[in-house]
Amino acid sequence: MYNQTGTFMQEHDLLKTILADLRRTSREYTTATTESSCPMVRTMFNDLTNDTLRLQGELFNLMQQNNMYSASAKAPRQDLDKQIQSAHQAQQKCQQFVQEKTVQTSSYGQVPNVSPRQPNYGNPYYM
Repeated sequence: MYNQTGTFMQEHDLLKTILADLRRTSREYTTATTESSCPMVRTMFNDLTNDTLRLQGELFNLMQQNNMYSASAKAPRQDLDKQIQSAHQAQQKCQQFVQEKTVQTSSYGQVPNVSPRQPNYGNPYYM
């Protein structure tokens, strides 16, 4: 495990491993944020996600300044604009869907004109 200089890993390899772990951790925190139903837990995971993304960005910048990491080629502006437009359209569709379902749900909040069906527990004919 130790190299010829007696260190555990070369600095470059160690930093790349930490960078990869920060990316993985931010994905897991994001998943936890979206799956939490408790507002306090959601806020906590959101804060952890933001802190992890900040650390990842700082480490990336440090590595890039020291020529330990090179970013991929710049994307053409036209491609970025298409992706942004697509994301905005998806967001609008999602918001519209939620609004439609919210309106539909509120209209179902009225008192039904038929009594609810009773469960068949204990009825020997349905076992």
